[in-house]
Amino acid sequence: MIISPPFLPQSGLTGDAADTDTMMTAVEAFEPGYHGVYPVAFDRRWHCGVHLIPDTLNEPVRAIADGEVVAYRVSQNPISDGHTDDNGQEVQNTNTGFVLLRHVTDTGDGRTITFYSLYMNLLDLTAQKQLYTPPANPPQNTSPTGLAAWLLEAGDAVKPGNGKKVYRKDMLGLWGQSQGLRHLHFEVFMTEEDFTAWFEQSGHTVQLGEKNPVQPTSKDWWGHAYYVIPGSVEFLDSPTGVTDTAHFPALSRGKLPNNSSKLYVEVYFHKGQRLMRAWLDENGDGNCVLLTPNPVKDKSDDYEYNLYARAMKLYPACPSDGYEMLRFGRILADSPTLTVQNNATWIAVPFDASGAQGYVDISKTSVVKLSDADFPFFTGWKKIDNENAPLDANGLFSYYKLRQLVGDATATAYEIPQGDPQFSLDNQLTYYVQRNDSVRDGLSGFVCHTQSEWDPANNDQRYQDLNLPDGYFGKCKDTDPDGYERFIGFVKKLQFMDDVPSLAGGKKFWFFHPLAFIRHFRRCGWMNSRELAQCIPRKIIDETKDSSHHKIFPTGAIPWAKALHRAQTFASHLNPTLRKYGISHSALRMSFFLGNAIQETIYLSATAEVGGAHTSYAPWYGRGVIQLTFEPNYTKYGAYRGWRAAAATFRDQLEVDLDVACDSAGFYWVTCAKEVHAAHSINIEADVFPVLTRATLGNVCNSYDYHTKSCRSSPQTIDFLESVQFEKSARAVNTGNPNSTGPMNGLVPRTNVFLSALAKLTDFIVDYESAYAQKE
Repeated sequence: MIISPPFLPQSGLTGDAADTDTMMTAVEAFEPGYHGVYPVAFDRRWHCGVHLIPDTLNEPVRAIADGEVVAYRVSQNPISDGHTDDNGQEVQNTNTGFVLLRHVTDTGDGRTITFYSLYMNLLDLTAQKQLYTPPANPPQNTSPTGLAAWLLEAGDAVKPGNGKKVYRKDMLGLWGQSQGLRHLHFEVFMTEEDFTAWFEQSGHTVQLGEKNPVQPTSKDWWGHAYYVIPGSVEFLDSPTGVTDTAHFPALSRGKLPNNSSKLYVEVYFHKGQRLMRAWLDENGDGNCVLLTPNPVKDKSDDYEYNLYARAMKLYPACPSDGYEMLRFGRILADSPTLTVQNNATWIAVPFDASGAQGYVDISKTSVVKLSDADFPFFTGWKKIDNENAPLDANGLFSYYKLRQLVGDATATAYEIPQGDPQFSLDNQLTYYVQRNDSVRDGLSGFVCHTQSEWDPANNDQRYQDLNLPDGYFGKCKDTDPDGYERFIGFVKKLQFMDDVPSLAGGKKFWFFHPLAFIRHFRRCGWMNSRELAQCIPRKIIDETKDSSHHKIFPTGAIPWAKALHRAQTFASHLNPTLRKYGISHSALRMSFFLGNAIQETIYLSATAEVGGAHTSYAPWYGRGVIQLTFEPNYTKYGAYRGWRAAAATFRDQLEVDLDVACDSAGFYWVTCAKEVHAAHSINIEADVFPVLTRATLGNVCNSYDYHTKSCRSSPQTIDFLESVQFEKSARAVNTGNPNSTGPMNGLVPRTNVFLSALAKLTDFIVDYESAYAQKE
């Protein structure tokens, strides 16, 4: 799943170096806190979205993922909620524009997920003209740089999507207002059927909110690693029987308070460092206390960058399996070589509030190994349905039930004296939620099963209390007998679900805090075939020498059908490699890797060097998604995989077995096929944000004849983009040294792919039109 927030401010591209997701941090700051809180509104009704207020009025609203338009409405002008100005004129203070998208993507092998995103209160066209000037002939399709023609055609009616496709980062409009408050109302939800299909899929049941998680049998693993450590475990200052102080510096000894206690440890990597957080469940009843609000760093510097060397040292029988143990806590490969006799995996974990670290062997079956794919309860995830929803008899949120549900025993209650004439249950709950950051953080993990406020079939149930004798409108019957009907009429002007038959009729959905959903799934990094296909440029640029031995850049085209077919061939093999070697840890790493790998495979069409059998170094020509060349490099890879036979017995697997072809590429990516002491991880280069600079590329030929080595038309000059940071990764792939300065093969073709991957996978709006051309 490739996903991003509905705003992509420039400030989110860079930030605190310790921040693992600067874009999400920037957009989360757009939540005002004082209104539009998930999942409860100021009047104690369900509010299953969030309000977002960007820093600038012209910050575009963008699609969060590739999807299909379900329904939309584009309004010429705002409407009034009934309020009047000083002259008695109704104030036009509410925007009715919206877009509803349906997204279908993958989070793992055979793990297809379907969800919806809703963008409400989009700015009317009249006001939009002051902030956005559309081109004279707007494009028919959406794009990251401009609104499509269909988003500029006003009409009060709800319109069906009719199969319109939208891609992640494409502009959907500008954010408007509701009842005079400027904001975007934003939701993410799943239908009951789609929720069951993913969370309860046979063989992949997700332990969402489970307070006693068991070891998953599914290999659906992504994001951060989590370990559930029982109270019987002792934390050691050094691993039992190990004298390797280089990999195991002295730590501290310790125990949990009692044998019923549990320690929950989160482990993740960021820019090469291994970082941890821990929660203590003292009595083993699921009531956890976060011990380390600030992540604790492993005492071994550059732990991830040196993971290969550690695996080679500690797991001589099969370093490849050991590499997975160190990263995942378990082996995800189909046919592991390591056994319980030789897979001991000692890692440092913090076990008290001071951040003291001790060693524990996580290979033991008593330690439960999880990942973000399991939605661990101690990170905040909780299912809210009929059985535990904090509602009173009228279907309104109860202050006391909510406080109990979030496990809050210490936060300020903001009690209001019952004798206060201004006292109301609405105020009590509002003050509690809006003035407690920790409470709102807790609410963001709620996954709520309820009805949509945008379906008019729910109006009577949702708003019935307002018309009761002691309700807001019931109290005003004598002075305003039509108040309730006018209010419902206003609400209906915003609603639309009755125009979407598949979602209408009072159905319940599963709602997520939309930004929490996005932040969580951004850790996934698993690409479906369509996402991978978009990383293959529509316009390719080759690099060769003409008959005069001058460098020339022939161009060509790869149509969508061919790109998709190739991606379908490689995706299921490539994704596990990206996960294993930490490449899918970030969109930047994936972009750097694919910029090289797609070019080396001739755009995912080959896994061997062209003409390799006729080279002077045959049969040790280049094989794999990133080509291993020469016998010593094959031998190193065999040793890493635990293959004891001569390299000649397995070298062809790098060409014919796509699992091996991809894994060998990952091996090269984190080693440059160097000796263990000199191994270099190209993730180091890929962790640096790339600067794109304008360049002019000359001698470009649109009609090159490879047989005569000549251009059949006059060569052209085109605008191009270069990146010093990406060049370092390309040099590392090409020469084994990111700082080499000599000639190298295919930098321009690699950069061309890199730009497409960067446009597809990252939050960066690449100012290079060709980078977005590969679409269905």
